Amino acid sequence: MPMYQPSKRDGLVGFEGGHILDLDTAVKNGVLGEVAVGGFGGGVGEKLDLKKMIEELNLPEVPPVFICPISLEPMQDPVTLCTGQTYEKSNILKWFSLGHYTCPTTMQELWDDTVTPNRTLNHLIYTWFSQKYLQMKKRSEDAQGRATELLNTLKKAKGQARIQALNELQQVVKDHATARKSVVDEGGVVLLSSLLGPFTSYAVGSEVIAILVNLTLDSESKTNLMQPAKVSSIVDILNEGSIETKVNCVRLIEKLMEEKDFEVEIFSSHSLLVALIRLVRDKRHPNGHLSGLGLLKSICLHDKVRSLIVSIGAIPQLMELLSGLSPDSLELALFILDVLSSVPEGRQALKDCSYTVPIMVKLLMRVSESCTEYALSILWSVCKLSPDECSSIAVDAGLAAKLLLVIQSGCSPVLKQHSLELALFILDVPSSVPDGRQALKDSKHLLVIQSGCSALLKQRAAELLKLCSLNYSDTIFISKCKLTRTIQRRQSLGCSFTHISSFVNGSKGGKRLPELKGSNYNLRLFDKEYAKCAAFC
Repeated sequence: MPMYQPSKRDGLVGFEGGHILDLDTAVKNGVLGEVAVGGFGGGVGEKLDLKKMIEELNLPEVPPVFICPISLEPMQDPVTLCTGQTYEKSNILKWFSLGHYTCPTTMQELWDDTVTPNRTLNHLIYTWFSQKYLQMKKRSEDAQGRATELLNTLKKAKGQARIQALNELQQVVKDHATARKSVVDEGGVVLLSSLLGPFTSYAVGSEVIAILVNLTLDSESKTNLMQPAKVSSIVDILNEGSIETKVNCVRLIEKLMEEKDFEVEIFSSHSLLVALIRLVRDKRHPNGHLSGLGLLKSICLHDKVRSLIVSIGAIPQLMELLSGLSPDSLELALFILDVLSSVPEGRQALKDCSYTVPIMVKLLMRVSESCTEYALSILWSVCKLSPDECSSIAVDAGLAAKLLLVIQSGCSPVLKQHSLELALFILDVPSSVPDGRQALKDSKHLLVIQSGCSALLKQRAAELLKLCSLNYSDTIFISKCKLTRTIQRRQSLGCSFTHISSFVNGSKGGKRLPELKGSNYNLRLFDKEYAKCAAFC
């Protein structure tokens, strides 16, 4: 009988003395995925840190056997339980510290809580990441050297050779962080900026901008790029370019606007604003909507530019786009419309759009709380500008029910209060009283309108809702609403009105008017208004 010969392998085919000799065996049948075979260490004398390699590589795909079932992250110190399942040591010890004595994967009760280091798997993980890391380092070093070569080429290249060098540099910079750093450190930003000017061709300008948006620009570089001739060149390329080039132009302008010494006049040209509106309206390329609206938002935050944005017809064009925008783009568009409504021209343009009020009513409680807030603010602007016309349109579009929905939702107290204020404002408009009054009467949640608001609004809402439930004619209803407001204003001036309130809410004549103390001018005005309304009722 032949004698047993101990294997030279240490528990796994491919291992000897703790070193991997043959990774092809380890990755057989694709267990670990394809790995380029090469000598371990790649000539590096010091041991690489596994944690650092994992963080820097940040690989989207890692062999499943390297992943801890608890954290779903690559393991750095794998240990095996008595069930045969392997976990990251820190994760399984934390599992035990929480009082769990089962295997997280199989849920079997553990008959032995000993954790055994899985050195075989640890070697495989370390070797796999080492090879990937060394490959990445080599590519980065090559990219860094190539970026330097291309910068030197650009200093003397002309025509098509310059375009080819720029195109290659753009690809290198886009893919490698080391190349980006190399370009910045070697003065590449100044060189690239010098290529932008009044006589820059589209082919050169588009490549230069594509490189600059991927670089870290310091204050001096931004100031240099904000020269009128360079800005004009960027705007021209924005008007002419492909969708990718247009987005790059927008990103570069946004970078420049981050500078503290930025002057809005530099980017408030008619040509730029028209180009942005055209980008936002391009239905063939929806990916340009978010970029265009983002830059337009940044620009319209400056008061001086708002009237100019309105003058190019931005409001009706944005209104037409609302129904087809993504939620993120829609929120930006509503923000812009809300900001533009702060100027008289903007409010008038919103009011002149026949579909402004119906669309804003429709958007309440449809997308997000921010969208609801912006839509409500826009409704306020147009209803105040033209109460009779816009209020009746809003009520016909279902505003009363929408406002009640906002008030009973989980929105912020400020938003609820604005909704209540708008509801009360609408009911102050004679033309909208019949429909608005009926909408409030038909609601099953009227009392909810009193929650989350100021004491004055709660009181006003309570009086209004009681008046809505009584069978007054519309004319008397309006007068009693006005009388209620007058009394409430008088209360804020310090007058007791307990018995006046009963008069307003339907009591017959015979009640003596309260004595109004003081000679304050506001109190005398109240006397006249009260007497006028009470006499009519």
